[in-house]
Amino acid sequence: MRWILLAVVVAGTVLSDLLQSYEMKRVGAQSVKPRGLMRLARMIVERRFLALSIACMAAAFFAFMALVRIAPLSFAVPASASSFVLETILAKVVLRERIGARRAAGALIVLCGVILVGR
Repeated sequence: MRWILLAVVVAGTVLSDLLQSYEMKRVGAQSVKPRGLMRLARMIVERRFLALSIACMAAAFFAFMALVRIAPLSFAVPASASSFVLETILAKVVLRERIGARRAAGALIVLCGVILVGR
């Protein structure tokens, strides 16, 4: 059960972050002044990928809460960091972001840590 919950946490986090990045790049910079916040709230309602992103984030949050109930925190937090690796790969493939050698090396180091914790 803990592996299923971990998969939901990772998938929800990755999908949420990708959808947020995609939509926010389409929209551009937003103001954080009171009027800008209202515009941002309206934009969230109008943009279905942002709404889906929030739903994915909520699913990941509740799955993480269930995961730490049945698994040690020392497993749950490092194992959920595998989302960083998937996000880096998908940012390159889906969002066509440039991933330099240092960033790729960092993602590989995180992957090694996740493997060590998962055993």
